Amino acid sequence: MKIRREFLSYVVPSLLAFALSGVYCIVDGFFIGRALGDDGLAAVNIAYPAAAFIQAAGTGAGLAGAIRYTLLSAQNRRSEAADCFAGAVALLLALSLAMTAAFFALARPLLVLMGAEGRVLELGREYLRIIALGALFQAMATGLVPFIRNLGGARFAMGAMIAGFLSNAALDYAFVWLIEGGMAGAAWATITGQAVTMLAAVFYLARRRAQLSGDVRRAAKYILPILKLGVSPFGLTFSPQITALLMNRFLMLWGGARGVAVYACISYVVYIAYLLLQGVGDGSQPLISRFSGMGDREGVRRVGRLAYAGALGIALLCAAAFVLLRGHVGPLFGASGRTAEDTERLLPLFAAALPFVALTRVAASGLYAAGKALASYVLVYAEPLLTLALVLLLPGPAGLELGGVLAAVPLSQLLAALACAIVTAMDRNKG
Repeated sequence: MKIRREFLSYVVPSLLAFALSGVYCIVDGFFIGRALGDDGLAAVNIAYPAAAFIQAAGTGAGLAGAIRYTLLSAQNRRSEAADCFAGAVALLLALSLAMTAAFFALARPLLVLMGAEGRVLELGREYLRIIALGALFQAMATGLVPFIRNLGGARFAMGAMIAGFLSNAALDYAFVWLIEGGMAGAAWATITGQAVTMLAAVFYLARRRAQLSGDVRRAAKYILPILKLGVSPFGLTFSPQITALLMNRFLMLWGGARGVAVYACISYVVYIAYLLLQGVGDGSQPLISRFSGMGDREGVRRVGRLAYAGALGIALLCAAAFVLLRGHVGPLFGASGRTAEDTERLLPLFAAALPFVALTRVAASGLYAAGKALASYVLVYAEPLLTLALVLLLPGPAGLELGGVLAAVPLSQLLAALACAIVTAMDRNKG
């Protein structure tokens, strides 16, 4: 009962925070779709993976640093844990500067590579260049929140993310609709919301500086280990966007802007479910990391069972809701008649795969929370690699009606779940 209560105290705030994060992701699509139509919806969907890369990089570095911090703290290596925090912050700052320079300079060629053309290309470029200017806010916001959660501030972390979401939603309304700022207005609203979350996180951590004051000279040795472990949480956060990159490219080839708009409508709502499932995994991470650092295998197994049960329940509820409400998704984003019809027809395919996604995400989170980077790599990157293979095989004549291309995503999730079962069984046998 004690573990269950502690599990809920971490996971419930994490779930609520990630739920809001999911709504955060569709706010731009909601306002832009209604203001600029299918071209605007397609543009933000094509540009968003690049923006999501910034947030995923922050999550990867921050969560990996927080995991190592917790493992060291559980072993009473407090000074080393503080040095690890300093190394993580230094890494986040370096990544932010590098991503600002790269995405601002390469916005147009990246969007062309992702399949944008014509008006969609110009709208996407306008959005992405502004997002690049706010890379520091986005990476630091997503990177510092895991430390707050691991320090026992799960509720504060939730509050910081809520504040960012509310700021983004209010400014989207003001910038996109009231002053008709279009794509630029949506981008400024997004980075301002992330700045609010970052400032709240800095305020919390500044109050705990006695636990986090490490030696900058010693901190450098933690950067490479953080990077190695961070590849997994980065991939888990970004894998839906890797899939989106592939799908957008092939859908522009087979279905044009309408095909991308259909996938945009589907991915916006399904992404909420993915984030909820990640909320379960990341919410259980502080406990798994602590028990792993203490060598308490039974504690790790109990938390794992609770995480699997919670994730499967959420997946089934979300799948049912998506099927029941599928007819309302296209109109919600201002999609045209045929786009809305295709969204209604194809959304159940994605809903059916959610239980498989639940298994894979919780297993991957559990592995990297315990510091098992290599095994988690397999689970994190199996889905996008399988999607690439399937999207090359499935289109043909069926792809002309979009269903063939889009079926690659749920099929890859099913195959990734089978790979998950094999990897977790092997890991259990080693333990």
